Amino acid sequence: MEFLLNALKAAAEPTRLRLLSLCAHGELTVTELTQILGQSQPRVSRHLKLLCEAGLLERFREGIWAYYRLAQRGPVAELARTLVDAIPADDQGLGLDLERLDLIKQGRREAADKYFSENAARWHEIRGLHVPEQDVEAALLSLLPATGVEDLLDVGTGTGRILELFGNRISRGLGIDASREMLAVARVNLEQAGLRHCQVRLGDMYQLALAGHSQDAVIFHQVLHYAEEPADAIAEAARVLRPGGTMLVVDFARHDLEYLREQHAHRRLGFTDEEVTGWLRRAGMKPEPAFTLPGDPLTVCIWRAARTDAPATRTRPLAAA
Repeated sequence: MEFLLNALKAAAEPTRLRLLSLCAHGELTVTELTQILGQSQPRVSRHLKLLCEAGLLERFREGIWAYYRLAQRGPVAELARTLVDAIPADDQGLGLDLERLDLIKQGRREAADKYFSENAARWHEIRGLHVPEQDVEAALLSLLPATGVEDLLDVGTGTGRILELFGNRISRGLGIDASREMLAVARVNLEQAGLRHCQVRLGDMYQLALAGHSQDAVIFHQVLHYAEEPADAIAEAARVLRPGGTMLVVDFARHDLEYLREQHAHRRLGFTDEEVTGWLRRAGMKPEPAFTLPGDPLTVCIWRAARTDAPATRTRPLAAA
């Protein structure tokens, strides 16, 4: 009962209730919350610290920034949502907070649109080399169970499209990416889609900040051709899969378009079926034959594999944390 009492004490203050409400509407930094509340950063930080210690908020770092959101797991996560829902919708203070929050979100959307427009031409050029993306997405939907996937991890999430695609099938979604700019785009897209149960994080696909056996499904969508060590990325993803969990790897079949390496930073010019299935087996996965979507000139392949109880193996050691 002590954790419940601590959570109630932490929430029993007007500013902290406002913080809970704001963080229920998205992931926000201290700076953004300070702008909304009109209070000093040290004061807001103290309130946030108490709410996190009580388990009502979650905190995660992204470079020099720290983001906060309403707790999704833990013994008081349901209480956090109950407290937010109990705040009267016509509360004047809350209404003003949400108006200021909308301005911050508008600024995010404008920054994301600017980044996307500056890079869209490069992405559209590559998409024009293979089958339409909707065909790839339809195949992905057919290869992952429509039910039973509680936790889904999207490695190299980019714009967050995979989380959007599977959002109504899963309980929780997490996308990781090494690009802060892409994460900003993904956050805007997930917010506009209303997928509050999906999150994105700055992360390293070789060292996932996740416990072993914590995910029901992992997806690599057009990511491994950028990887220095694709086998190690697969082995690390297999580590976090629960036994029986599913991994989907979407990438190009082996090709000879050298300019993709020179102009678009592709490290690998596609993969053979033997390469990918070999990596999956060594990672303790049971792969199926690749599902292929022939295009001109690129063919998209989707490899599906299930996690067995065999331990994953690596081709190189992890760097020290």
